[in-house]
Amino acid sequence: MSTLDLIVLFGTLGFIVVYGAWKTKGSKNIQGYLLGDNSMKWATIGLSVMATQASAITFLSTPGYAFENGMEFVQNYFGLPIALIVVSAVFIPIFYRLKVYTAYEYLEKRFDLKARLLGAFLFLLHRSLAAGITIYAPAIILSTILGWSLSFTILLVGILVIIYTVTGGTKAVSLTQKYQMGVIMLGMFIAFFLIIDYFPEEISFMDSVRIAGKLGKLEAVDFSLDFSKRYTFWSGITGGLFLSLSYFGTDQSQVARYLTGKNVTESRMGLMFNALLKIPMQFFILFVGVMVFIFYQFEQPPVYFKGPAVENVLMQDHPEAYRSLQKQHSETFRQKRSVLFELNQALENENIRQVERKSTEVRELQEQSLIIKNEVKGLLLKSDPGYDTRDSDYVFITFIMNYLPRGIIGLLLAVIFSAAMSSTSSELNALGSTTTVDFYQRLFKSRGSEGHILTVSKILTAVWGGIAILFAFIANQAENLIEAVNIVGSLFYGTILGIFIAAFFIRSIKATSIFMGAIIAEILILLLHLLNILGFVDIGYLWYNVIGFMITILMGWLISMILKK
Repeated sequence: MSTLDLIVLFGTLGFIVVYGAWKTKGSKNIQGYLLGDNSMKWATIGLSVMATQASAITFLSTPGYAFENGMEFVQNYFGLPIALIVVSAVFIPIFYRLKVYTAYEYLEKRFDLKARLLGAFLFLLHRSLAAGITIYAPAIILSTILGWSLSFTILLVGILVIIYTVTGGTKAVSLTQKYQMGVIMLGMFIAFFLIIDYFPEEISFMDSVRIAGKLGKLEAVDFSLDFSKRYTFWSGITGGLFLSLSYFGTDQSQVARYLTGKNVTESRMGLMFNALLKIPMQFFILFVGVMVFIFYQFEQPPVYFKGPAVENVLMQDHPEAYRSLQKQHSETFRQKRSVLFELNQALENENIRQVERKSTEVRELQEQSLIIKNEVKGLLLKSDPGYDTRDSDYVFITFIMNYLPRGIIGLLLAVIFSAAMSSTSSELNALGSTTTVDFYQRLFKSRGSEGHILTVSKILTAVWGGIAILFAFIANQAENLIEAVNIVGSLFYGTILGIFIAAFFIRSIKATSIFMGAIIAEILILLLHLLNILGFVDIGYLWYNVIGFMITILMGWLISMILKK
């Protein structure tokens, strides 16, 4: 990486960290530290909410997912606008009226202490795991591509986040996320237009869209009722709705973002900002991945995207076999490139018969490329049977490192680091505040001074930062990274949402009933996921949110009826 890229990278990160720490230094009370003195306007809230959800995994893994599978992942967000409307109408007014620091305080007011602690505990459990993934995911990829030590990369992200999160609290998180989101979107738009510019002269932007459509990369909506499919319209509008309801309505990392608002209206406008823009943003990021796919149809891609370190292993352990596969890969690419130009010509001439014939040829050559790639993966497994051969998360960063101009590479790397820092800072802030308010202050030091509670909150935030770094060190990749984060959330969100919905709307369900119902639901969801992994059942993970919610409500109601009798 050039000196200019390093200057842009560390200059951008340094400015964000120093500005956030300086602008919010000296929070003197817990109100200012955890709620930012309720001074945030809707635009800052909206960008902060968006940045919290848009981790580095979004900008590394999502384009890679689209490269392999097309636009179908956008269906994951179809329920989000509806969820944000419900949160704005129901959750926000209740939280403001009760003047809570965390969402889980409400559960004690409605039920009892054990319901509050259960909700808070489930949040701490899954969010600490997610925080480790949001640090580990970009670190493992960047360290591989840049040749940096994995330990150094993890520590770099973790320590930078801890500095400004502990120093400035919630306000620092919100203010820095506003600038991080600006850097992120600027970088993505620059990358998009450069990809288009790199297409061959014969291939216009509209040509690339038509080719992508014929190759099945633009199929964004699937109305299939097949429950084994992860992403359909129905899983998105139902499972995605329940996931988003729980994430935005009960996850303290998001609740803390909009509780900093000056009033209910500012918080609601911040969420409506996301309701309008979140799906278009995710669509755009996926579309960038599709354009990277088209770029690599005319510019020869690596046979495997994990970079020089992997190539060195293959050349050392299986040199002849690897050279042979590289040669086959190059020949298949040349054939496919030639056929793609013919396909484009047929599309321009609207020659339907020729279009279908050439589309079939391209798909056959793609299958041939995939067979060659799988043989390369087989060679890697011979060298190391435990090696993780998935490489879709490396597609976009490989394009950045190999094709973007100096300076722009540094900016795009700053985008990835900024996204990692923004989501992790929200998570650490929420973990620290929940531990302080719902456990330490409630159970041990209910009458502690403002200064004492503030100090404890900063210490606990730093401790959670250390735990997140520890999880990042021991984390193992599970599936595509953008899916891994959603899977972790889906294991817990349905149960947590069930507790809150029962609290809001079902007065007949009492404290002990919902406590027992939630524990039963969580055990069953974890068991269901284990059966899914082992292959005994086949169900998309988004449905976990619906199932967990329904079991929590149903068991809570049944137990209430039994106890009443």
